[in-house]
Amino acid sequence: MKKNIILFSMALLVACGTQNDKAQNWTHYVRIAGHGLSLSTVDSIIKDAKDTHLFGFEVDNSLTGYYESFLDPTDKLKAIKALADSTHKIGNYAFVYTEGLETITAECDKKEHTFFKDHPDWVQRDITDRPAVFGGGTAFWISEGDEDVWISPFATEWRKIYMERIRQIAATGIDGIFIDIPYWMTHFDGWEDTWASFDDYTVAAFKDLTGLDAKTDIKLGDFADPGFIKWVDFRMAALTDFMKDVNANAKSVNPKCMVIAEIYPGIDESAVRVGADVYQMYQVVDAIGHEYSGGGGNAASKNPLDWMSRMTGLYTFCAFAEGKATWMLSYSWSQRQENIVPGEAIKNLMLSNVMAGANCWDAAGHVMSGSNDIETRKTVFKWIAEHEQTFYKPRKTIKPIGVYFSDKTRNYFADDFIASYQGIMYLLLQSHLEFEIVTPRTLSKFCGELLILPDVKCVSDEEMNNFSQYVSNGNVLYITAESGTNDPSRKLRSENPLHKLLGIDASARKLSLTSANRFVYNPVCPGKAYFDETEKQYNEFGWTGSVQGATFESMRQQFVRELTNEVGYKPAVMVNASPFVSSQTAVVDGKTHVFIANFKGLKKNEIAVQLSENNVTIEFQASQNASVFGLPFLGQVEKIQTTWESGNLKCTIPEIGKGMVVWVEE
Repeated sequence: MKKNIILFSMALLVACGTQNDKAQNWTHYVRIAGHGLSLSTVDSIIKDAKDTHLFGFEVDNSLTGYYESFLDPTDKLKAIKALADSTHKIGNYAFVYTEGLETITAECDKKEHTFFKDHPDWVQRDITDRPAVFGGGTAFWISEGDEDVWISPFATEWRKIYMERIRQIAATGIDGIFIDIPYWMTHFDGWEDTWASFDDYTVAAFKDLTGLDAKTDIKLGDFADPGFIKWVDFRMAALTDFMKDVNANAKSVNPKCMVIAEIYPGIDESAVRVGADVYQMYQVVDAIGHEYSGGGGNAASKNPLDWMSRMTGLYTFCAFAEGKATWMLSYSWSQRQENIVPGEAIKNLMLSNVMAGANCWDAAGHVMSGSNDIETRKTVFKWIAEHEQTFYKPRKTIKPIGVYFSDKTRNYFADDFIASYQGIMYLLLQSHLEFEIVTPRTLSKFCGELLILPDVKCVSDEEMNNFSQYVSNGNVLYITAESGTNDPSRKLRSENPLHKLLGIDASARKLSLTSANRFVYNPVCPGKAYFDETEKQYNEFGWTGSVQGATFESMRQQFVRELTNEVGYKPAVMVNASPFVSSQTAVVDGKTHVFIANFKGLKKNEIAVQLSENNVTIEFQASQNASVFGLPFLGQVEKIQTTWESGNLKCTIPEIGKGMVVWVEE
């Protein structure tokens, strides 16, 4: 009997988890802080790296971001090389920040030559021909008297010089190049709905590709217009191609130089508007630095639901990365939040990052350098360094419920899809059911027995072939709302291929678990309904830690009953905790882990210390001789008492503060 149990457990461990099998490099273990770089600051940067447990840290001298050094980078290249040499002497890694499509001419009113004066045709423009040129006060990094321009990636002469600068930076021996927000100008006040750029270079490139004149042949902002859909796709592909070009140029002179894109849009419509889509971009860079809040604001300004939104974003980024590193350039606290202890805000931010397997960046305020509490940085980064294998080795799923992220549906039906997608993720995170986020790129490799489609309107023929194969293998497809109604170019289909595949001929909910046709069809997405309900009341209950009388809690329990009782899903690991706790189950280094983050009691701008989560129970499928261990956030590994019955090893954790990792060892 015992031998059979052990063999069964081993079979579970190797069943899934093909997404994160890529070889790891230094980018997976970074602990980042930023530093201003010049020849005179090299020694102080190295000292800070040693003193505060940095690994793979950032330096910044904006080589391409200022017109003068864009034209003559000599001095800044010397500083980068000096820093790279000093970093390697201490066995560390460093990457250098530089701008993507933005350049500043300092004190432009005092100069005959500025970027815009010299090259007005290189600058992005809106549909009225207004140039993307800004002055002091437009953004916090633009000083009075400065000229800030945003450049078209199709400006041929500029791009040639820019790629030469990338090669020169890489040739210094620096370990990485961090490209700041390569966007179409749609994120400054007054530019949000412009769908820029309509400069001559960009318009010509679009016409060469599609035959359409972007200024006259598309209905700007109208997603029902096929021409506008082509414009949306073109803008996103252009920025992905730009970053691909940056990567190729860097590696042409330094194959070990990593290229990292800084991107602030998360998983919602902002990615479509600014044109920087991390789903696409992960394919062409080595890592992405996500300037991502999740739920809005910094760590000190988050309510419990904001944290759930953030966790959803983090797990989604990691799924997009497919084994590449996910860096979080997120912010913890500002001086206006006097009721919050800065160190507690930093801890909560780092907690959410490591529990999702994302790398941490400590910074002050809303900049990339400094710290809101340097002693907290030392404590947290030292602890992460001691336990980095637990958090950053590849995580593999065991028996997951798949949640499908459709990039095309997000692109063209953002609001409907994101609400449904986030709602399903909330249901699984708060119910502590094992999940795996599945994308069009990973669909054919997914081996969980249940896959949920949260209002996935846009479905391609290739996806349909994969769905058909998935069902024919005896798995359950759970489709909701209007899944399958449109093709991948947003065109409404005359016949829904998902309905045809599964034999759905009614508008009512339908469940089929026959050997040949296993599916659930729900014309109303339970994720969307749950999302709406949690928006109304989750925080209020989360502040007290009680779910008594909560409508969302009855909805969550009903969803779990549907999956377990009706569909027959049985998790490999049973976790019993409140819905104010987020958890992920995964295999790390051959051992089953549960990563737990507690957000109970946190309140925007008022409370940053959690209410404890008590008496969490976890049941592992393991032998009687196995042991369970726990690692409290910022604590040390401790052995947890267990009981064993019929192949299940059960433990109870009396109290969890901010979070804990729990795992079983045979």
